[in-house]
Amino acid sequence: MAADRGRWLAVDWGERRVGLAISDPTGTIASPAGHIVRRAGKRPPIAELIRRAQALEARAFVLGLPLDQAGDDTPRAAEVRKVAAELERRTGLPVRLLDERFTTAAALRAVHEMGGSPRERKGDVDALAATVLLQHALRHAP
Repeated sequence: MAADRGRWLAVDWGERRVGLAISDPTGTIASPAGHIVRRAGKRPPIAELIRRAQALEARAFVLGLPLDQAGDDTPRAAEVRKVAAELERRTGLPVRLLDERFTTAAALRAVHEMGGSPRERKGDVDALAATVLLQHALRHAP
């Protein structure tokens, strides 16, 4: 990876929470970066996502694309595609969509292995899912 790749912000877009992860400036290591709580009936928290990206000095986004088991789009995948287009339009930063089918399962396993309860740490699970997604993206980046 190039040393000037910059930080990437991964987004695990959920119905209730948006998990975040950020890479180091060299694009080698992904770390959890918290989550954003979504409020029912409110607009998607795109402005807050952009604020977080600016605060974390992100130079690109990776959004998890929620596909079904066959690899086809789900209703939430259509929402994620709209969010990705809006992020790209409003920030001018590159946005990459990546299949996220197994990230939450990997995050749940990690919480169990650490002796935690996913029920008590839902935001942490979302941030870990974003971290798994980002680490995968960084490993397979061109």
